[in-house]
Amino acid sequence: MESSTETSANKKLTVAIAGAGGYVGRWFIHHFKEKYNIVGLSRKKVKKNPHPEVQWRQVELYSITSTVEALRGVDVAIYLVHSMNASTRLNQGSFEDTDLLLADNFSRAADLNKVQQIIYLGGLLPKEPEEKLSRHLRSRLEVEQSLGSRSAKLTALRASIIVGPGGSSFDMIKNLVQRLPVLMCPKWTESETQPISLRDTLTIMDTCIGNPNMYKKAVEIGSPEVMTYRDMLERTAKTMGKKRLVFSVPVFSLGLSKFWVGLFGDSPPQLVSPLVESLRHTLTVSPELSFKEREIDYLSYEESVKIALHSDENPNLPTFYKKKGVKNTVRSIQRMRNNSGHSATWVANRYNIWLPSFFKFLINGKRTATGDIGFHLLWGKKAMLQLTMIPDRSDEERQLFYITGGWLVKRFDYGWLEFRGVLDNKYILSAIHEFVPRLPWYIYVTTQARFHVWVMNRFKKYLESKVD
Repeated sequence: MESSTETSANKKLTVAIAGAGGYVGRWFIHHFKEKYNIVGLSRKKVKKNPHPEVQWRQVELYSITSTVEALRGVDVAIYLVHSMNASTRLNQGSFEDTDLLLADNFSRAADLNKVQQIIYLGGLLPKEPEEKLSRHLRSRLEVEQSLGSRSAKLTALRASIIVGPGGSSFDMIKNLVQRLPVLMCPKWTESETQPISLRDTLTIMDTCIGNPNMYKKAVEIGSPEVMTYRDMLERTAKTMGKKRLVFSVPVFSLGLSKFWVGLFGDSPPQLVSPLVESLRHTLTVSPELSFKEREIDYLSYEESVKIALHSDENPNLPTFYKKKGVKNTVRSIQRMRNNSGHSATWVANRYNIWLPSFFKFLINGKRTATGDIGFHLLWGKKAMLQLTMIPDRSDEERQLFYITGGWLVKRFDYGWLEFRGVLDNKYILSAIHEFVPRLPWYIYVTTQARFHVWVMNRFKKYLESKVD
């Protein structure tokens, strides 16, 4: 009898891709749309799909309910989401906390749908303690840990720079070579790494899909060639036929390096900043974690660059409707260390008690007969903020409240507040999603928004002090 992880020879696996419109996602679809039943996940609704064999589903990855719907009937889920662009006008959350929350959502949704496997394409990690990692690399590791925390079997592929047509990291290198006849390189360009071609990356991903040998594994992938980032600049220049003077100097600060790369590499700050911070590490493949499942005839760096520069192939993505949403929405995510390992239920209940007691006579907390929680200013009858708990979508690890009223709220059918435990309850994430303030936007941003963060920071200190 066939096991649940096996498939008959004539059955295609259904593979969902979060981040399907990105660099690796669109090339994966281009090469494997006949081999798998591919489900592309997108925040926007598809207007015209050039490939009917590829199904597209609209999803809001911040919403567990939406993500659960998007992963229905899926065998394998590929996770290519890194530091998503803000989907709200104001986003009060670091990229680390945002990525952790999104990964936890995805893991929960995969678990509820009994997805067999999650494949996560992250970054190479240095041989250093976790506390010494850059923010970017530490975040990648947290995402990996979160995705592998439930029933779906995780295959974590840790890669260096992926060299191929349209890749943002390689485009940054190409633009530096194209624009600067003299490349005065910061000291971090002497760090070693092992870039890998897009072709070889896709081959490895394909090998891992539905392969029990690759379940519950972290694998480091890279071309056998070890080189410094300075080498990459020099070899890219040679392949492009550009004569460039490349030399290193020790005087570049981290901030100046970010400015230099962002300005001449023509790259957005959200890409440059975490990347430059990570390049101080040596990022090479560990022999014990290297990919051994299949023999790969790796492309050389020069071959990869030539393909990246001159490829005639061009993945054809769908066109999408412009996403319509409520203006002036807010998302605010705060991470709190949970030293005592309290449940999300305990933390949510404690917050409801703590807030009125912290402000004493300024704020009163009231619970209605239906269980709604209202926070009132002084002795006002109308709540500033009213929350309704949703029991069927809450559990010990996550407490969900809809924002259903209050004179600080413009819409009562749109936003939600949650407390959730992540990474085995090591942290609690408090998050407000899609909140629509009643105050004029400028007044809100300079008053209520800052006040909320200040309050949550006070609660964070309180929670961290509660060591049993």
